[in-house]
Amino acid sequence: MGSSSNGLGDRSAATNGALQVDKGVDFAQYFCTYAFLYHQKEMLCDRVRMDAYFNAIFKNKHHFEGKTVLDVGTGSGILAIWSAQAGARKVYAVEATRMSEHARALIKANNLQHIIDVIEGSMEDVVLPEKVDVIISEWMGYFLLRESMFDSVIYARDHWLKPCGVMYPSHARMWVAPIRSKLGDQKMNDYEGAMDDWYNFVADTKTDYGVDMSVLTKPFSEEQRKYYLQTSLWNNLHPQQIIGTAAVIKDIDCLTATVEEILEVKSSFLSTINSENTRFCGYGGWFDVHFRGRNEDPAQLEIELTTAPSVSNGTHWGQQVFLLHPPIWVSEGDELKVSFFMKRSNENHRLMEVEFGCEINQPSGKLHQQPFTNKFYIE
Repeated sequence: MGSSSNGLGDRSAATNGALQVDKGVDFAQYFCTYAFLYHQKEMLCDRVRMDAYFNAIFKNKHHFEGKTVLDVGTGSGILAIWSAQAGARKVYAVEATRMSEHARALIKANNLQHIIDVIEGSMEDVVLPEKVDVIISEWMGYFLLRESMFDSVIYARDHWLKPCGVMYPSHARMWVAPIRSKLGDQKMNDYEGAMDDWYNFVADTKTDYGVDMSVLTKPFSEEQRKYYLQTSLWNNLHPQQIIGTAAVIKDIDCLTATVEEILEVKSSFLSTINSENTRFCGYGGWFDVHFRGRNEDPAQLEIELTTAPSVSNGTHWGQQVFLLHPPIWVSEGDELKVSFFMKRSNENHRLMEVEFGCEINQPSGKLHQQPFTNKFYIE
């Protein structure tokens, strides 16, 4: 929705076990994008996203009427506006970028400036005049945790949410399933084309300028392999591309989750192939979030926002696709024993490194092939 500084950039390494990040570098790598209206428009045009938040607020007005609300990373201010229209007494809309100026203009144009205070600054640096009844935020990145904005929401919750307060959304889940896709063939062709071009470059440089560049072939190959074959892809998958049962690899309660719990995500799960004689081309990853309120103060109508593969309800998040090279032929009833591990990149804490391990067994119990492991990057 917008941006709010990440806790890793503002708190010491001793606080959360992660490297401290320079604020200037973090702004250049991340926040500056959210200061442009074209980026906000992309999110505001996502009907699945917009409908979910709109319905969550207006079908659960009891959580907002007469209440104080904190919007973490307000962006254009749309969630703050809806909160005020639903009856909030006061809304604090925090935004780390100059998008705050557009939010103020939009709020004034909708005659809500007496209810909504827009505060430009990092969530970790902001001081509110009071604690709040509701924290609302659209903090989800690709595959849920890319961007690491949830850290700032956790910080806001721990410092500014009343003991009986609610989180919007209240819960989140990450999903993984085996897929088939032609993208792998395309990416392999791209990689091979890049290497062919390199070999021609090496030959031409030796012939024309008398310098042998071949010593750099291995690091160039590794660089191109990471870019073309190991970097996950954004894609809107069709449901028919899912070839096996999907599994939840992480379940998050936004009211109790800690930063330490999301620095790394580990899971092991089984998936049974449900398509006959098909190519296992990799894994698809997506997420959903839920607006349930809390046990003592539940939502009157629970709303779900899902980014699962869909024929007609795609989102700007799409799915993350992790491709195998080469793909593997599997058949109905084959069982995948999958291990999943994701951590933040050492170079940029808002990006992710992912490792999948897999063993494939036939219905008879016979090993389909030797277990294998693949490493990927979410950039």
